[in-house]
Amino acid sequence: MSGASETRAPKPGALNGFEETVKDFWASRPRRPHAGRKVAGVAAGIGHRYGIDPVVVRIALVVTTIFGGFGLTFYLLAWLFLPGESDDVSGFEGLVGRGRSSVSPAFAVVLAVLTVVSAGGTFSATWFDGGGLIGFALIATALYLLHRNRGHLNRPAPVVTRSRSGASTGNGAFTMTDTATAEAKSPAQGWDPLAADPAGWDLPEAPSAHEPPPTTRPAYGPPQHHGRRPRSKVGSVTFALAVLTAGGGVLANLNGAEWFSAQHIIGLVLGVVGIGLVTGAFVRGGRGLIGLAVPLAIAGMILTTVPFQNFDVRGGVGDLNETPRAVTDLKPLYQHAAGDIDLDLTKLPAGLPITTNVVNGAGDTTITVPETADVTYDCHTGAGSAECFDRSTDGISQEALTGTDYGTDGVGGQKITLHVSNSVGNVEVRRD
Repeated sequence: MSGASETRAPKPGALNGFEETVKDFWASRPRRPHAGRKVAGVAAGIGHRYGIDPVVVRIALVVTTIFGGFGLTFYLLAWLFLPGESDDVSGFEGLVGRGRSSVSPAFAVVLAVLTVVSAGGTFSATWFDGGGLIGFALIATALYLLHRNRGHLNRPAPVVTRSRSGASTGNGAFTMTDTATAEAKSPAQGWDPLAADPAGWDLPEAPSAHEPPPTTRPAYGPPQHHGRRPRSKVGSVTFALAVLTAGGGVLANLNGAEWFSAQHIIGLVLGVVGIGLVTGAFVRGGRGLIGLAVPLAIAGMILTTVPFQNFDVRGGVGDLNETPRAVTDLKPLYQHAAGDIDLDLTKLPAGLPITTNVVNGAGDTTITVPETADVTYDCHTGAGSAECFDRSTDGISQEALTGTDYGTDGVGGQKITLHVSNSVGNVEVRRD
């Protein structure tokens, strides 16, 4: 018709606004393939979903792990929340009973705990001074832009789950029919004007002998379940509380609350799980918590046997080599989560007394002092050997070495005070 304004059809796969993009990303999130994976298939799944080389994704994850640590946190999150190629739901959704997943409940618990610990270290501003926030922003922005521009590519097939629904035949009999529902829908899917489910046209079939009888409702009173009892929520609620407890304990440790050691955090989580098991015994639920309680109890026994009381998750990972050449360059605290520490104090000019602390979670620590310095020290390692000048210890749960060594010239050299603490690894304080 003349004079009528033309309306253009929307571009296939076009998304309007931030909220719609985020919702569509979750509905059509990448799936972790079986082929081409290196560990869990996260990079391969993202690369295939958006038509980019998985090597690019892997490089981005490695870079954001080295500079800030969020790459590792993102990988663990994706492993937990992206379903496998042949799965109905993700590992976390399978854990809370939303469907079938190849990630076992026990391993999903491990992934969740590792994610909380990793995120705590990333956002505590101790890993490259908060670089994890930058990594988080870069990865979130990249995913948003990828999905907004390439979200219409390689959309995964809708996940179909079947539920049993009852239908009356009119003569008092009760039959079961299958109803198929799609969990992931593409924006380009057509519209059914009759709003009819194609699977609903199947003729009703007689119930199998192995299927549980349907739920019936009497004329008065609540419905009666003749088959399996509804699944209790005790396990899911307890697991959520356990993860929150573990995460809170790790964050408290990162912020200086020394009471929240690894042993105490595991003890608190075990207490939460124990309450869940007792509650589940009354409401007939939470049996899966046993799979969480057993490894936690084993880890607790190991940690209480091996002296990790001073273990600290703060600091970076990798070797640390420091040679301060001025008193202003000397840090009051050198702290590392894992890796070797080599601190050389021989280049410092003689002058005012100096004090420094060296804390290492796992790795060897070596401190070199000037030949004539008067060094007051206390050296301790939870498991390993400690050698400070002419004194040494070796083994587990050894007493700290303390004392003062005046060097080759006797009393009168530069005064240095050292406090050295290792959780696991060797400690050595020596002269140049």
